[in-house]
Formats: sequence, C-alpha cells, structure tokens
Amino acid sequence: REAIQLAKRMEEFDPFWFEEPIAADDYEGHRRLTEATTIPIATGENEYTRYGFRDLILRGQIPILNADAIICGGVTEFMKIAALAQAFDVDIAPHGPQEIHIHLVAALRNGLILEFYRDTVDPMWGKIYRHTLTLNDDGTVSPPDVPGIGIEPNYKALAPYRVE
Repeated sequence: REAIQLAKRMEEFDPFWFEEPIAADDYEGHRRLTEATTIPIATGENEYTRYGFRDLILRGQIPILNADAIICGGVTEFMKIAALAQAFDVDIAPHGPQEIHIHLVAALRNGLILEFYRDTVDPMWGKIYRHTLTLNDDGTVSPPDVPGIGIEPNYKALAPYRVE
C-alpha cells in the first residue's frame, strides 16, 4: 500500500521507473502496484532464479527486470531469463557489474539500459579491473575490444585486500 501511495505522488515527475519498491517475491503486490501506477516498475536485483523471474513476469506483470548475472547463475542463466522476458515483451535493465553486463545487454533485443557506476559511487570500482569502461560524451558506453567478456582483474590494485 505504501508503494502505491508513493508511486501516485511521484507520477507527476514522470520517473523512468520505480525500482525495487517491494520484496521480489511479493508477486501479488507487484501486480497491484503495476496496475495502480503509470510508472514502470523495475525489479529483480534480489531475485536469484529463472523461476522467480517467470513469476515476476506472469504473476507480477513487471515491465522491467533488473537481472544480475552474478547472482542469478551466470551468463547462460541470465540469457535464459532475458529470452523468457523477451517472449513477454519485458525489458532487461541489468543490475550490477557493468563490465559483465555490457556485452549481455548489447546482445539483447529487449536490452533497455546499462547500469553504470562511476568512481564517485565506489572509489575501488575503477581500479579492480585492468580494462574499465568509460562513459562517452553522448551517454553511451562502448564494450571493451579485448578478447572474451573483457574482464581481467587488476591484481596489483586488489593485493592490499588479499586474505590468506
């Protein structure tokens, strides 16, 4: 009920989406919220299985999923979730590490947006990988031109945090 009240108050500002307003497994709550507001609801960063995402789509009527390849079972499982979402005209806006998700969202017909972290969010973010992504002047991000998925840890930067 509180999420519906807040959504109604936010509608005049026309937000792009309302993210994670209620628990991921409250499918009935998601359905009620989606029906009660004009703001698209985005959720899924706290969902871990394709079956949970299926229920968010079918029972919760969610228009935008924030799947995270790190927590939902890896790249293959993420792509299965994205294919399921595409079958129901649901967009994917991945949550989490942009270095992993840039390739995935670029490969999707229903890829909506890439979450992008700047160093100001977490000072270590721009140091933990050898090849970091940069935000282009036009607001886009280009995938790395290195082999594979493009993630190579910066072991030198991570060394002070090593635990034995």
